Amino acid sequence: MSSLDAVLFDYGMVLSAPRNPQIWSELAGLSGMSEAELERVYWMYRDEYDAGILTGEEFWSNVGASAGATYSPDLLSQMNAGDVRLWGDLNEPMVQWVLQLHRAGIRTGILSNMGDRMSEGLASRFDWIGRFHHTVWSHALKMRKPDPAIYAESASGLGVAPARILFIDDKPENTSAAIAFGMQAIVYKDFDSFTAEMESRGFGDLLRIASSGAR
Repeated sequence: MSSLDAVLFDYGMVLSAPRNPQIWSELAGLSGMSEAELERVYWMYRDEYDAGILTGEEFWSNVGASAGATYSPDLLSQMNAGDVRLWGDLNEPMVQWVLQLHRAGIRTGILSNMGDRMSEGLASRFDWIGRFHHTVWSHALKMRKPDPAIYAESASGLGVAPARILFIDDKPENTSAAIAFGMQAIVYKDFDSFTAEMESRGFGDLLRIASSGAR
């Protein structure tokens, strides 16, 4: 049997698919910038948004101000909604596995660097997010991965010893921090390589247990 008691997921590029290029183009149009210019300023302020230093409205206001634009409250609302849709396409194989884990009664959590309007919008859009045993959105704690304290919060919320938690994230610096904290971790690239690594690490039974619904 697996040595794991819980699985902890990042959201972006693990549970979600890559950002939607059509919606990115729409956001650029709303912003009054080229896609390349929006790319630059979007990431300039993203860490502060994810860390809860900026609200969603402040994030987009800063994006606009960097290009000399002032956005109305209605436009800020549209841009926050567009941001949710931007990252709203799902990585269906991973989401289906999550649903299997839930049916099997295996403890699950989310640990994601995410701002307030993003987490609110995604939780409203996808009811399955409410089925996780514990969720940590970075903005709520005013800290981001790879801060060790955010992994401690996730382990405490799950009620599981770190060594018996598998953390899945697309960024090596985040999985390295999880391992340093005492968790087991996998860098997610694609579903086929993920399942192959699960098998090679001795966790393949967790895939099969989840599918069968038996523990």
